[in-house]
Amino acid sequence: MKGPFVAICATAVICLVGSAAASGQQSVDSGSIPLRANRIVGAVQLDGRLDESFWDTADSISEFRQREPDEGAPCTERTVLKVARDREALYVGVHAYDSDIHGVHATQLRRDADLDVDDYVMLLIDSFHDRRSGFVFRTNPNGAMWDAQFNGLDDANENWNGIWDVAVTRDSTGWTAEFRIPFRTLRFRRKRAGTFGFNAQRFIRRKNEVALWRGWGRTEGIYRLLYEGEVNGFDDLRRGRDLEIKPYALGRATATDHDALGNSLQSGGADGKAGVDAKLAITPTVTADLTVNTDFAQVEVDEQVINLTRLPTFFPEKREFFLESSSVFDFATPTRVQPFYSRRIGLSDSGQVVPILAGGRVYGKVGPWALGMLDVQTGEDDRANDLVVRVKHDLLDRSYVGGIATQRIPVGKRAERTAGLDVDLPLVVGGLNIEPSFWIMGSQAPGISGFPIAWRYGTDFPNDLFDNFISLYRIDSGFTPTLGFVQRTGIWETTSHIDFMPRPHVLGIRQLDLLFPIPSWDIIANESGSIFRSRDWQTAWFEWRPLGGDFQSGAHFEINIQRFFDAPADTFAIFRGATVPPDRYWWTRGELQYQMSSSHPLSLGSLLSWGNFYGGKNTELDLQADWRGGGHVILGATVSRSRVTLPSAQFTATLVTGRIEYAFNTRASFLGFAQYDNEDQRVDFNLRFHWIPRIGDDLFVVWNSGYTTDPTVPHRFPSFHTLGRPLNGALVVKAVHRFAL
Repeated sequence: MKGPFVAICATAVICLVGSAAASGQQSVDSGSIPLRANRIVGAVQLDGRLDESFWDTADSISEFRQREPDEGAPCTERTVLKVARDREALYVGVHAYDSDIHGVHATQLRRDADLDVDDYVMLLIDSFHDRRSGFVFRTNPNGAMWDAQFNGLDDANENWNGIWDVAVTRDSTGWTAEFRIPFRTLRFRRKRAGTFGFNAQRFIRRKNEVALWRGWGRTEGIYRLLYEGEVNGFDDLRRGRDLEIKPYALGRATATDHDALGNSLQSGGADGKAGVDAKLAITPTVTADLTVNTDFAQVEVDEQVINLTRLPTFFPEKREFFLESSSVFDFATPTRVQPFYSRRIGLSDSGQVVPILAGGRVYGKVGPWALGMLDVQTGEDDRANDLVVRVKHDLLDRSYVGGIATQRIPVGKRAERTAGLDVDLPLVVGGLNIEPSFWIMGSQAPGISGFPIAWRYGTDFPNDLFDNFISLYRIDSGFTPTLGFVQRTGIWETTSHIDFMPRPHVLGIRQLDLLFPIPSWDIIANESGSIFRSRDWQTAWFEWRPLGGDFQSGAHFEINIQRFFDAPADTFAIFRGATVPPDRYWWTRGELQYQMSSSHPLSLGSLLSWGNFYGGKNTELDLQADWRGGGHVILGATVSRSRVTLPSAQFTATLVTGRIEYAFNTRASFLGFAQYDNEDQRVDFNLRFHWIPRIGDDLFVVWNSGYTTDPTVPHRFPSFHTLGRPLNGALVVKAVHRFAL
């Protein structure tokens, strides 16, 4: 075990003293003269033209510098940004000049679509002016809207939807975006409302060029708020106790459920439902959300994956009530171990909906304290009260110390609790980032004695030439976060990577990403053993990358060599009709990856993996294709296929997905999603029409259905007779209206 021990020690040394091995980065003077948003009087027509007289005298900036590809060089296309304000909103006008107007990429129209595939401009507003949090607003030359709520380091909650608007026009010189961001959408302190932190970024897709006003160093970026600029002129700003009420009405028609043989099960029918969400600004910096009779019928379905491991699959949250401001409750390591996983509320382990009768959430900042509290009452067969409390106290420039507590009280049963403490200490040393962190938590559950704990220490070194990380976990066997998620208990675990990322400037390569000679790793050992003894390991994974990186075009490639170990103590099912017996398995695999740049109308991606697998063989092929013609239609498809031969069985696992998007305009879109997997032997469809009559209002029309593909039954998809015998089927119409008081 000398090799892993040396590798772990080497990684720790590199993470702690990496500043000596990496090149220095130029920093931006964040104390430069701020922008001033002059107050205007009279109506503003949001049309993307910037032809009102106040724009002629508005304060402006044009000093955008590249972060990629040529750090510090002026943006290759001139960019002019102007700011102004009235009593209710901040206005930002951006004219993005372009010498090749026909080369401008604009394919997305739908709200919250992936704008990284297009040209875009992005604004960051740190309205607390604490360099710790902010709001992000982005648009492309089509006027598509994307927003996010930002907390911490590179932690942008893209599921936050604010009330704001933007209008875009194009002419022979480029394109212009005019933003209107109401102050009631932002959060700010009364005593420090005169100045906001501010930054702006422009992305030119065909050149894969990123340019910023401030924070253009490669170790910086728009989410590194230490380097943000400022915009002032808000000394008279006041935020009242704003109230928003969003009632909804829903109608649902369900088809009769059938089993795989086509026999009728639960009868269909029609029903209706109504509920309400409300948002109240308790203070200028603290907000309360309330929900009654909550419904999530409009949510997209989960995307399935081929899971050929014995670990549980982590599915992301998609429900709006839990997504908004969700980063307030972040703690520990998402997807691996966390005390709060919102899908534990209102969803059973099998994904079935549990009615949410009512819920409330309070979040915001009080001085140096950030706080969040969530309380939800569920009904029917899973009647319980679920409570989460999170607090953080600011330290230094960006650090914090915090705590979390969760409690679930099922009706007629004993309470189940989890509590923890964490500290995050991001530092900048010699212009380089180093980010040590630590968390610890324990759980209390009926039938489990004591207070089993879990903890992790980690150090990150995310910089341009070296991006390094190392962590060590300990999770007791009795640790049970009832409202959380944990992949495995009763373990020691260590993870690490040492990415060496030089910029050779040859063969069109922008930056390499090499994992060699020290591999990245993830080692899990028995809690009574040691990660330094292979006989104590439960699983292990090592990856060497002798060649990989990104081209100037944005294309990505990797050549990987992987080494796996698994020691299942019991037989486990790996696929329908196939099991893996207990043993100690070692195997080696090769992997090739290539992803085309999304600047092409047709973008293709592929992954080929081959080698041994649990005493047998496995050849895996993943293919992905997206077509964006620049109009209203976007098509996408993926195919994942694993051909496995084991000593006791052989099978082919297949997962196919298809997606079609038609955007009528920036406020009306249709999404069609289908997926098929041969393990469950079914195909599922999710069709969703979404119309936004005005910002804050929504109309959804959703159809969900599933059909069997079992070749042994008489009624299987795609036969015509199967359409009348769905495994499940439902049509939902939901309308939401926003009242701002």
